[in-house]
Amino acid sequence: MTSIAAPRRHGRTPLGDLARPSRAAAVLMSADTVAAIGFAGGLAGAVSHAGDGAVGGAAWWLMLALAAAVARAGIAWAVSGSAATAGRGTVAAARARIVRAAFGAGPGARATSVALVGTAVDDVDALDGYAARFLPARRAAAIGPMVVLAAIAFASPVSAAILLATLIPFVVAMALAGGAAADRSRRQFVALARLSSLFADRVRALPVVLAFRAEEREAARIGTASQDLAARTMAVLRVAFLSSGALEFFAALSVALVAVYCGFALLGLLPVAVPERLTLGRAFFALALAPEFYAPMRRLAAAYHERQAAETAAARLRPLLDRPVPPAPLVVRHPPRLVFDRVTIRYPDADRAAVADFRLMVMPGETVALVGASGSGKSSLLRALLGLAPVTGGTISVGDVPLSHDAGVMAAWAGQDPLLLPGTIAEAIAIADPLAPRERIAAAAAAAGLGPALAGRPGGLDAPLDARGGGLSGGERRRIGIARALLKDAPLLLLDEPTAHLDADAEDEMIRTIAAACAGRTALIATHSPRLAAIADRVLRL
Repeated sequence: MTSIAAPRRHGRTPLGDLARPSRAAAVLMSADTVAAIGFAGGLAGAVSHAGDGAVGGAAWWLMLALAAAVARAGIAWAVSGSAATAGRGTVAAARARIVRAAFGAGPGARATSVALVGTAVDDVDALDGYAARFLPARRAAAIGPMVVLAAIAFASPVSAAILLATLIPFVVAMALAGGAAADRSRRQFVALARLSSLFADRVRALPVVLAFRAEEREAARIGTASQDLAARTMAVLRVAFLSSGALEFFAALSVALVAVYCGFALLGLLPVAVPERLTLGRAFFALALAPEFYAPMRRLAAAYHERQAAETAAARLRPLLDRPVPPAPLVVRHPPRLVFDRVTIRYPDADRAAVADFRLMVMPGETVALVGASGSGKSSLLRALLGLAPVTGGTISVGDVPLSHDAGVMAAWAGQDPLLLPGTIAEAIAIADPLAPRERIAAAAAAAGLGPALAGRPGGLDAPLDARGGGLSGGERRRIGIARALLKDAPLLLLDEPTAHLDADAEDEMIRTIAAACAGRTALIATHSPRLAAIADRVLRL
């Protein structure tokens, strides 16, 4: 069930620099061909000397064959280790690049978490076999058959000509089968990726599916996608069986023709004259080595599917990898002055700009409250400072440094719904500063008003959290966000609706915490709350 490569297309391949081939594996595969020649030579020498009655000489040739066999076993072991190392290195390097690109994606990025997981896990894994098996096999296949052909030509030029003649129709057949296999394999891989994404998305949305009693409908959709994948897989297998049959046919035909020629030549029964005189040793050498002529191409054909899977995966990886990575955020050491000069923010595919021609100057150490209706652009202005909203017009300056439209500034940030990852409360707070000592984390939690919540939970700061923040109220989640902002030693503080949906008492406590956090920093607060806005030095209505 194999197929060999179709002719290479001109131009840049989607794989580009993603795969790291193992040169050692390719060299070792070529060395295996040399060892195969030694093995065939040892057998031929032993047979020739045994036929002449020279038992001692035959023993030396048998020792050569044994040494070559041991060498081939060692080479096979070394090839597997070297190729596996190359595959792991390729996957690790590509996965690191994907993760960096995903975390550095600009505000125009649309990839969902399911798509990113599929990209970083499934797609990248497809590069393993390509680097570990296909690339070394391709290099060895370019050299091995010619080395074998030259060795056979030294013993029997006619046998070498027979092998070369069978190679021409083999290449034509494999090129045709390879082209068909490439197209079907590409479709099958895309269908597999689509099914994986669909299944992961439905699992993530399972509560919604159950709430709307859509289990049967979604199960039917997954079943249809599975049947489509099965049909495409069978199409790949049909072409693979065809190409495998062609490979084995021509390999067997070449060996059979060499065997027939050598047998008739030794018996003197050839119907035509040939420009050589075969001896038993030469004939046995050519016959023993003939199967090795197609062995490198067998390995290449067996690994050809790895190439198709890798090229399809690389085509999916490239849009993420080729996206320009935003520059590193601007780091400020003192409370900065902020200047918004005719700033326009417009998200991709939006009907209108979220913010248009906005102007504002915030002095160092000043606290400004942005007040306005939902959709007025308060959150977008904060996100623009972080490099998370697309600034399509105007400039934002931090201090005397204008930010590029895809860059942000290092800031302490607390949003409307703080992101929580599985772990502990202490780890959730320490996202702002992973190297912070335990004492600073505890101090930030206390300053954010988390003391009563920690006292009522077993383990306190070490109390476990799930990804949904189970057991935490909305106010406690926001206090974790404020604790992060307090923990982060940044002179710029950005708060987005930190008191939303809190009752009056909880809001009063949160406002006192925020007032303390703003001291000594330049602060922008987006809020609907007049009571929170009252602590600001200035209120700007949008």
